[in-house]
Amino acid sequence: MTAQLKVESQDHSRGGQPLTQKRESLFADAFRRLLRNRAAVIGGSIIIILIALAVLAPYIAPAPFDKQVLEDQNTIPQWLTSVFPTMAPYARISNNYPLGADYVGRDLLSRIIYGARISLTVAFIGPIISLIIGVTYGSIAGFFGGRVDNIMMRFVDVLYAFPSLLFIILLMAFFRSTFSKPDPGSITYAISQLDAKMGGMLFIFIGIGLTAWETMARLTRGQVLSVREKEYVEAARTIGATNGRIMFNHILPNIVGPLVVAETLAIPSYISTEAFLSFIGLGVNPPTPSWGAMISDGAQMVRTYPNQTIFPALGLAITMFAFNFLGDGLRDALDPRLRGTQ
Repeated sequence: MTAQLKVESQDHSRGGQPLTQKRESLFADAFRRLLRNRAAVIGGSIIIILIALAVLAPYIAPAPFDKQVLEDQNTIPQWLTSVFPTMAPYARISNNYPLGADYVGRDLLSRIIYGARISLTVAFIGPIISLIIGVTYGSIAGFFGGRVDNIMMRFVDVLYAFPSLLFIILLMAFFRSTFSKPDPGSITYAISQLDAKMGGMLFIFIGIGLTAWETMARLTRGQVLSVREKEYVEAARTIGATNGRIMFNHILPNIVGPLVVAETLAIPSYISTEAFLSFIGLGVNPPTPSWGAMISDGAQMVRTYPNQTIFPALGLAITMFAFNFLGDGLRDALDPRLRGTQ
């Protein structure tokens, strides 16, 4: 009887269907579910297109973003008169500008394409700064706990007491006033020159970095507090693993998913912060194109030339929607409760 069962078991394993089926990895399963999310795929595709536009801007844009033709100021193409018929009696027509020209004769389409560089740079640099500072800070607080955790998180609570937008406005105002006329040869002069070469982006990165890491620190601390009591972490301590080995080999790899999802969902807030700073004049340095600055310039004549406000606003809205869709898709794809589902 026993020999017969062994023979049947061997025949079954050789017959085509294995006794055990190998499961795909966590990331392969998450990627498969991400591709099944249409909104996430659309958002990711839009982001890829925006990245291509930003990288290839010098070859795609019809004109340099800072080229001024004063004779063509506030001109619009012929097709816009059918969209905005009220502009037909007074607007000057010129089909040389696909979306029109601004108040100093700069091509709107070119400036929108170059403006994608600013928004996408903030979209990627902001989360990197937040992850570096927030994950490091929160990991230390959560791993060591006790008095260390208490002191470190009380400092985060103090920073949370200030409205983040007001705080970053004060920071940007301080940076602009302090580094406006530095003495040549000083450190402030070198920093101001670097900021000028970056089009005013350096201080934006610093401002966002100093205000965006608190939420990431809190999230990381909570994740570390949860994971550090798991059985595999206790086993690593038992065999004599160092704190650094436990942190980098056992804790961080198991919490990176929620952290990445949280930062992806936070990207639209970084983009809107940069746009708002540029809108109020504390963002990039002119003539560097920013969608927020373009909306600010167009708002002054929104009733007569609405195209100068609507098109940059559409670019900003589409970008923020794309990152929101991708972030929602990543959150669902990396949810362990949905693993293995179709």
